[in-house]
Amino acid sequence: MKAHDGMYLDGAWRPAAGADTIEVVNPADEQVIGRVPAGDASDIDAAVRAARAALPGWAATPPAERAARLAALRDALAAREDEIAETVTAELGSPLPFSRSVHAALPIAVAGSYAELAAAHAFEERTGNSTVLLEPVGVVGAITPWNYPLHQIVAKVAPALAAGCTVVLKPAEDTPLVAQLFAETVHEAGVPAGVFNLVTGRGPVAGQALVEHPGVDLVSFTGSTAVGRRIGALAGAAVKRVALELGGKSANVILPGADLARAVNVGVANVMSNSGQTCSAWTRMLVHRDEYEQAVTLAATAAAKYGDRIGPVVNATQRARVRGYIDKGVAEGARLVAGGTESPHPRGYFVSPTVLADVTPDMTVAQEEIFGPVLTMLRYEDEEDALRIANGTVYGLSGAVWAADDAAAAAFARRMETGQVDINGGRFNPLAPFGGHKQSGVGRELGTHGLAEFLQTKSLQF
Repeated sequence: MKAHDGMYLDGAWRPAAGADTIEVVNPADEQVIGRVPAGDASDIDAAVRAARAALPGWAATPPAERAARLAALRDALAAREDEIAETVTAELGSPLPFSRSVHAALPIAVAGSYAELAAAHAFEERTGNSTVLLEPVGVVGAITPWNYPLHQIVAKVAPALAAGCTVVLKPAEDTPLVAQLFAETVHEAGVPAGVFNLVTGRGPVAGQALVEHPGVDLVSFTGSTAVGRRIGALAGAAVKRVALELGGKSANVILPGADLARAVNVGVANVMSNSGQTCSAWTRMLVHRDEYEQAVTLAATAAAKYGDRIGPVVNATQRARVRGYIDKGVAEGARLVAGGTESPHPRGYFVSPTVLADVTPDMTVAQEEIFGPVLTMLRYEDEEDALRIANGTVYGLSGAVWAADDAAAAAFARRMETGQVDINGGRFNPLAPFGGHKQSGVGRELGTHGLAEFLQTKSLQF
């Protein structure tokens, strides 16, 4: 893996202010594969100044031209799709087929969707005797996570650029190499200098400096709810807008009459994808008491088939965290029916695909986000009990409902307190709004709703 020894600021790679660096480790074999600069407040300041200087010109650029730059960005990403997949596999540990089909392909599709939206969106409309203008909010501070490193970058940067905003990106320190690769594609796409800027660094230093910088108008953050609360408090003190995509503890509700085998198998696959490091994963499987033991057997069998098909978690700290939750679940009375805390490999940060049965709603593993390949299974008495359990956490990001027909599943889904629900295995839609209720976040990503996060409204009366 190659790594730049500087920051991408004002259209060029420039030396960092300090000499501190961050090691990038391959979680599959624990080997160092690169080093990137650990930027500080002075690097953030230089990036924000560049973004502010570029803002008037980019905001005044016609939407059709912004759309053309985004289309060029999509093409630049597509031309390097294999390199993207290999980079994500190296620094995140994701199996290469998953890196190709999700980590590389999805950001390309999202970039393309915003090229189309930028060209077609109505940034001006008439209502009564007023002209309503949708204008860019300004300079965006984007702070992205390691679990879907390029997708989360594109899901923030593409709509921000489509809206006419300029951006300073601070990517996760575990996966900075694909962020550097993204900066290269932005340059190749001909995006003007200063419109996009990249500072690698640690959250408590570079991340906090970005949130607190007076030149930043909006902070878009994806990560834990705890950090999201901190960012919200800092931004609130400055009356600064935020878009927060946070944690989840999503329910997969299997109603009587559903195809039980399909619902369980798809549910297990959902939890094991990306080694369980997905905020929207359906980590709580709710099954009626009459079908519960059958579902447990199906889930244990399905989880056992994954074995080496999932990669490691991102680092040693995350592995210890996931194992700690497994131990806590068993200590609180859960039944371990697959997996456990023993490492399946002598090297690397691997966690066995795990299923915990007999979980009750008050257990820690039913309430807190584990962020690893761990499925919890809960039984319910009737639909009202299932709804109470499904809605019984502080989160509300995603979920699924399985029933004998779509109408019955949708009727239940309408009562769930969550931002997105898949009905009988409905496919992911990159144009649908993604985001959470309750402590799962503020705002939405993707599609027109994601674009709206980066726009502000002005009305002219005639």
